[in-house]
Amino acid sequence: MTQGPVSFEEVAVYFTAGQGALLDPAQRALYRDVMQENYENVTLLVKAYGIPTMQPLLCPVSATP
Repeated sequence: MTQGPVSFEEVAVYFTAGQGALLDPAQRALYRDVMQENYENVTLLVKAYGIPTMQPLLCPVSATP
């Protein structure tokens, strides 16, 4: 199956402020690590294979969910 453009938004998981407040520090760190890895993978695809993105790649990982 051929896939179309990919964006970070398609592989991102977002929590509401209330949901983010329920995460303990280990869960928050895991979330940050997984989101960073997703961002790096999408960026690699764009750079290595010229796969277009639907939106500019923005990585919200630096902010606490």
